[in-house]
Amino acid sequence: MGSILLKNIAVEGVATDILIEGNLISKIDAAIDESALPHGTEIVECTGKAVLPGLVNMHTHAGMSMMRGVGEDIAFHEWIDRIWKVESRIDEEYVYHATRLACLEMIKTGTTTFNDHYWHMPMAHKAAVEMGLRPVLAYVICDRNDPEESERQKLQCSQMYDEAMTWNDMTQFAIAIHAIYSVSEPLMLWAVDFARERGLKIHIHLSETRKEIEDCKAQHGGLSPVEYLDRLGVLGEDVIAAHTLWLSENDIRILGERKVTCVHNVNSNLKLASGYRFLYNELRDAGANICLGTDGCASSNNLDMLETIKTSAMIQKAWRDDPTAMPLEELIAAATANAGKALGQNLGRIEEGALADLIIIDTDNYNFISPGSFLANFIYSAHSDCVDSMICNGRFVMRERVVEGEKEILEQARKVMTKLI
Repeated sequence: MGSILLKNIAVEGVATDILIEGNLISKIDAAIDESALPHGTEIVECTGKAVLPGLVNMHTHAGMSMMRGVGEDIAFHEWIDRIWKVESRIDEEYVYHATRLACLEMIKTGTTTFNDHYWHMPMAHKAAVEMGLRPVLAYVICDRNDPEESERQKLQCSQMYDEAMTWNDMTQFAIAIHAIYSVSEPLMLWAVDFARERGLKIHIHLSETRKEIEDCKAQHGGLSPVEYLDRLGVLGEDVIAAHTLWLSENDIRILGERKVTCVHNVNSNLKLASGYRFLYNELRDAGANICLGTDGCASSNNLDMLETIKTSAMIQKAWRDDPTAMPLEELIAAATANAGKALGQNLGRIEEGALADLIIIDTDNYNFISPGSFLANFIYSAHSDCVDSMICNGRFVMRERVVEGEKEILEQARKVMTKLI
């Protein structure tokens, strides 16, 4: 792996040089001496461009990238039944091509790392490696209270973990517990023990809908999903909880005390009418770690994290009647540095020694001709096509909006989609 010098690139509005050696940012300075660069360093002139950490999609289902529009204008419980019927027909080939398509979209829109929650992990891994992204791939636990399926998943999970230990060091293995309504309690506890014995992250859908709350209270003596999981000893700093929309004051206290990462998936929640009052201020102040995600394309319909960032802030400001809610620095942290903290990875920051996962923003357009700050223009004015280039793990995966093999990826995806239909 070679070296790259990003010359005259704007960091917080100041022209700066950034040297990347291997997969790390090795030096940041106003002017790096080119005569002292490692042999063969590629020098990239970046005047008129700015740099940000690569965005991190902390909750998605990449394999759903060819399921856009399969369940429109229907309630969540109808929607998920339809999704499960569609998913009963998918296979490894489908997941491979769908994940490649998802990776293409994420590259084009500025996402370098994605926290995935889907089936056929080896194919998702193969696709992500080929596309050059940094994936967190979870084995999905979902037995639907079937004892035979539960035993099968235990065996397969163990085998998949062993296989994953041979994968490249960019891929992080995790455990996904689908939800409290789709996983039996014994299997849930087994999965948590399995994860903690191996130091793995635990990824779960939690408190996504009002119905989930009502059903849980009816089945577990008045406990909310958060209270139920806490009673079981599931919640902790290693837990990444997607949605966390319907929360009581006690739920918020628990999530904060346990240092859980809560992932807001605003567009999916709005579209499925799951809810919109994500309690960002309350969770943050209680001590929870807040991140952002798109969810899958079957509900959010795209994987554009910039759209997620903007909508998250707009909705917070609107329902709180408070224009100061979710300020710019906290917004970008939720999509970058907070995710690095949640995953235990040195990413999401432009610092010496951090992983070289960076996006280069073209500011030579009408969205950035403004007295406002770069972040304000990026989040509220620009669209994701301002992402000019991307570096992930110290190598370019997109240059000047060009991704190698893009046409072939689209063609293969169309072929596989016709089989699914």
